[in-house]
Amino acid sequence: MENRHIVLDTETTGLEVEKGHRIIEIGGVVMNGRKKTSETFHVYINPQREIDKEAQAVHGISNEELQDKPIFSEIAEDLLEFIDGSTLVIHNADFDVGFLDAEFRIASSTYPSISDICQIKDTLAIARNKFPGQRNSLDALSKRFEINGYDRSFHGALLDANILADVYSNLTGGQSKINFANKFEADSKKEDKKQKSKLLNNLEITKIVTSKEDELLHSKRLKEIEEKIGKKVLWD
Repeated sequence: MENRHIVLDTETTGLEVEKGHRIIEIGGVVMNGRKKTSETFHVYINPQREIDKEAQAVHGISNEELQDKPIFSEIAEDLLEFIDGSTLVIHNADFDVGFLDAEFRIASSTYPSISDICQIKDTLAIARNKFPGQRNSLDALSKRFEINGYDRSFHGALLDANILADVYSNLTGGQSKINFANKFEADSKKEDKKQKSKLLNNLEITKIVTSKEDELLHSKRLKEIEEKIGKKVLWD
């Protein structure tokens, strides 16, 4: 049985985990096949450090908004329970997994690394393989697959997880595969109809003419059958 798939995203105080940047938001959406479910995980986290201005311009989250939020160690067990044994679908997975592993190490030396408890699918790698040489950011893929209906004024972990779930569905077959199948079926039916029409147009109908003698012999044979079975035949 295939692992439960969870589309996951994080927002952070900055881009470099090596310089002590921390996670401030985590969002996850559980998938059933290629469809999103209502089961989610979403939490804001107090990073216990300042958020870079460049990062705040992207996600719109300020330190003031996070003052009363839990620190990572307080949500670590809940997060582990949510993702344990699942396949995580992440865009640019090295970034998010690197931050998550760092947070778990800070919280406790006993916590496992993400790769020890989860399988990981990187949608950025999938997209680069499918669309080599093209822009494959989440925004670019959303436009390519015409995924609409989301407010993209700011990035958000749960928001981006929902968008990525739609992108992942398209990347792994989704609607484009269905459209291809429908088109193939329609083209096949069109070709069959064309071939049948061609055969009918080329068909020569042979006209059979009976003689008076044949008609008399036919009538005689029908009477013999009627006398034998005691009933009138239908084809007279």
